Amino acid sequence: MAKQGWRRSRASAALLILSLLTACTVIPQVVPPSGYAPPYIAAAPVPLSSPSPAANPEPVVAPPPPPALALGLRPGPAMASLPLTNSRPRMALRSFIESCPKLLIRVDSSGLTRGADWAESCAAAPTWPATIAAGFFDRFFETVRLGDGKALVTGYFEPEIAGVRQRQSGFDVPVYGLPSDLVRQWPDTVPLDQRTGTPPPGRIDEAGHLVPYYDRAAIEDGVLANKGLEIAWAADPVELFFLEVQGSGRLVGPNGQVMRIGYAGQNGRDYVAIGGLLRARGLVGSGSGKYPASMQGIMAYLRYDPDEGKALMRENPSYVFFREGNNDGPIGALGVPVRAQSSLAIDPLYVPLGAPIWLGVNRVEAGGLWIAQDTGGAIKGANRFDSFWGAGPTARTIAGGMVARGDAVLLLPKGTLARLGIQ
Repeated sequence: MAKQGWRRSRASAALLILSLLTACTVIPQVVPPSGYAPPYIAAAPVPLSSPSPAANPEPVVAPPPPPALALGLRPGPAMASLPLTNSRPRMALRSFIESCPKLLIRVDSSGLTRGADWAESCAAAPTWPATIAAGFFDRFFETVRLGDGKALVTGYFEPEIAGVRQRQSGFDVPVYGLPSDLVRQWPDTVPLDQRTGTPPPGRIDEAGHLVPYYDRAAIEDGVLANKGLEIAWAADPVELFFLEVQGSGRLVGPNGQVMRIGYAGQNGRDYVAIGGLLRARGLVGSGSGKYPASMQGIMAYLRYDPDEGKALMRENPSYVFFREGNNDGPIGALGVPVRAQSSLAIDPLYVPLGAPIWLGVNRVEAGGLWIAQDTGGAIKGANRFDSFWGAGPTARTIAGGMVARGDAVLLLPKGTLARLGIQ
């Protein structure tokens, strides 16, 4: 949903309370530098008949180590010391099994694991008894702390808003699919040795130059209209804005027909949390006198003066494009469905997608084992997590109020620390 991610672009519903907060939308995976250690480059032999090499040859620039290794890792507590007695190990095992086909073939952006590292646990997982799921994680994993291990956990959910496939009276807000002119390309101004990861989004202008893609204001003013990109139509621009923050959701028509949409891409513009703007201006929260610092309070403020609300939403230039989904759950950045009370959005530069994570936090409902299956536009850093709570009013309430702090422990396949030279 990331963030924005599935989550996108996927900001999260929990910091929707504090700053609108973190979008958990699915964002495209960042391809890591090739290897996390400087490569050894052998000097080519110089033929006897060739001229002498230059006195000052051009130095070979090795890529920097991935952020996870640069931050620092250390062994975590013994698995047996982690409380794994609730139902969450069973749910985590199910999500881990769904993740395995991707784990075995994907490139880990964090630089911590390789596909082969997961082979043993993925082979054993499908037949492991769910009644002793905690024993599975104890058998195949070792624990790691990233940095100080201090976690911040928010929440996101799958919203339901009024929407239809074909435009009709009362449904006039377009839901756009991914435009064909949205490209990923390195600008000429970026040096070759800095072109690591995924190139930024943009578009090619009339002169053939890469320029930033259209921002929210331009898109809402119709720059993409009548190009066959409308996959659906929503009734309320405010609800659609918040669905973008979540990264995916369900459109429900007047006849009860449901269309699930998920994150397809983002325009490349920086995400701005409008909840934070409102708080900074004293328009919501304590002292505002009228609008609480919650998702409902922010929505009420945006609707009180539609023109002012529209202008405020446009202060967030980021815009999310969608595609129709037919899965039994929203698809996260790993390419598998995210599951309520089991899936976390993470920063893939620090945490491998598909890895188990144990949280010991001050909100009991968020504690225990989770699986990293998603990313989010505002989920940045080694110990920043967004917890997924599903769909419906209860999920909306829990996710909207989720702000938990405590400890995070990353679980990696046994032997990973030794391979990385960490003791």
